[in-house]
Amino acid sequence: MRFAVSPMWEVVTSFRLQNSASVHPVHRRWAEQVRPRVKAAGLDRGWLAELIPPSGYVPDFLNPAPSGPAPTPSVELAAILATPVGRVRQDLDHLEHHQGRRGPRLRSLYAEPRARLVRVAEEIETYWELALAPYWARIRAVLDADVFYRARQVAEHGVGHLFNDLHASVSWSDNALRVVRRQRTLSRETAGTGLLLVPSAFAGPGPHTRVSLPEPPQLAYPARGVGSLWEPRAIAGTNAIAAVLGRSRTLLLTELETPASTTELAHRTGISRAGVSQHLTALRDAGLVSAHRAGRSVLYARTSVAESVLAASA
Repeated sequence: MRFAVSPMWEVVTSFRLQNSASVHPVHRRWAEQVRPRVKAAGLDRGWLAELIPPSGYVPDFLNPAPSGPAPTPSVELAAILATPVGRVRQDLDHLEHHQGRRGPRLRSLYAEPRARLVRVAEEIETYWELALAPYWARIRAVLDADVFYRARQVAEHGVGHLFNDLHASVSWSDNALRVVRRQRTLSRETAGTGLLLVPSAFAGPGPHTRVSLPEPPQLAYPARGVGSLWEPRAIAGTNAIAAVLGRSRTLLLTELETPASTTELAHRTGISRAGVSQHLTALRDAGLVSAHRAGRSVLYARTSVAESVLAASA
């Protein structure tokens, strides 16, 4: 058994969430920011919209088994592109069985998996940049904290305690792991090598499973701490930081509680667009800010380093 933080699990679960008719209050702030970008890019009616239905089965090839504890998006995209043709068609057949139909893009993907998977990967990259990359430092901190907590549970109390604390629908007894509403029975001999536990910021309210032999089964579960993920974070005592970075750059860092463009930051702070651009370049070179393409504009976001610096000053 091992833990893994998977960008593709966050892509799949977050896309379903923001594309649904209603969004859980926990993620409303995020969805309100992301939905207009997703719609402007046409992703609400693209490949992902057909591959990820509002509920039910999602093709297994979109969630390849993580190759390590924290694969990058590019590594997982490479795994998707390497999916055998037969596997793609089998998953699409399964999706059609559940949904009762196959849309025009999925018919094209079924006919030409190799060529069309490239298009799917390109759309995933676009969605990642619009919806997740600007927030990844914050999301990753929550996921890493969950893994640390769970690993400590195993060390102190054993695997049974971990599973019984994971989610109300998951339990361990009589040397067997049970998941409510999952009808497939797997033995140690037929379940692949081990079990992958994947914490997710968007997987609620219940866990998700993926079984694609001979890969190990995956269990994606709601991570601890998600309830406070999007809450504004109080920042105080920035004078010490301003003495090092300057007041304008410190102000921009505090304004980047929410990812924003140069124009938005100029409007909020009163600093000229040229000044904002110059300061952001310096902050990016210092590893305090990251930049993410969003259509014709660029969104800037605080990095985990900047979050730590600001937290230390509070």
